[in-house]
Amino acid sequence: MRDDLSDLVDIPRLTEWLDAHIPQLGNGPLTVRKIHGGTSNVILSLERGGEMMVLRRPPVVAPPGSEKSVMREARVLTALNGTPVPHPICRGSCADTGVIGAPFYVMDKVDGWAATIIDEHIYHKAPFDQPPYEYGVAYAMVDGLVALANVDYKGVGLEGFGKPDNYLERQVDRWEGQLLSYKALYNYPGRDLPGYTLTRDWLRANIPSTFQAGIIHGDVGTPNALFADGPPCRLNALIDWELSTIGDPLLDLASFTNAMRDESAPDLLPTKRLYNSENWPTRQEMARYYAAGTGRDMADFDYYAILAMFKGGCILEYKVAQSQAGILSKETGTFFSRLVLESFANAADLIRRIG
Repeated sequence: MRDDLSDLVDIPRLTEWLDAHIPQLGNGPLTVRKIHGGTSNVILSLERGGEMMVLRRPPVVAPPGSEKSVMREARVLTALNGTPVPHPICRGSCADTGVIGAPFYVMDKVDGWAATIIDEHIYHKAPFDQPPYEYGVAYAMVDGLVALANVDYKGVGLEGFGKPDNYLERQVDRWEGQLLSYKALYNYPGRDLPGYTLTRDWLRANIPSTFQAGIIHGDVGTPNALFADGPPCRLNALIDWELSTIGDPLLDLASFTNAMRDESAPDLLPTKRLYNSENWPTRQEMARYYAAGTGRDMADFDYYAILAMFKGGCILEYKVAQSQAGILSKETGTFFSRLVLESFANAADLIRRIG
């Protein structure tokens, strides 16, 4: 272990814990390397003669809620062990901060490539960055969402992991409340957000009656997935489960497919061009595919698309507020301002199209 990892891992204590809980790792000297060291989590590789595994823990200076988030991730990943959902197998978790100074969990290392984000665009590894193989990336992702939606969350021990009662009824108030909180947090006066009021009121007036509770990943996108090398595109694992909860899985599908073309406006490409959407299926095609795999009624899928846009706009406005407060750069604020305005504008446009 290098000296600069000494504040992240206590080798003797971790070795003792691994001996007791994860013998599959081996029994030799423990070698630790940093794979990723971000602001929300730290990922370390572990080797001691057996399988290589990965440890995930909060950073030394942890943001609020990160320790709880790590243990929630460990819980959902452990619950998914033995299900068809592609995910990293969780081998063990530890809430005792006395072992390495923070809660942590250990999971299998999953091979594969992940998408990268460069200059506001998501790129996929060749040959999945060009037709015909790029078309299959969306299907591989939705295969994972289908598997997740089909899990009985109570049956795998996740009852109490979230609050599914009145989930849809609470969504607008929750995200509007977060948007309004930026005034006190950042001394942010707010601004005119065209389409916001129309979207908020429409969502409150059109809550579907077809709600089915299930596990939500919460941050679905190809940068949060690992894919097998070589075509056809196959999903090895959904990763980064920090925002997972119990709610309506259709919101995951809607969040992902909002970056795709819409059959009701076939000549329009999404304004938020994260993906090469011209090389992808339509969001309705993905909804039909999802319905075939889950049996879900998709009659209200537009509602979830609009809710996902509303949620995204409310959340991302904090970047604008932070920019105005001098916490983030003016350029960052300008970038996120455009995303927020596009989210509400796209939601209002879809509301008008569906009547």
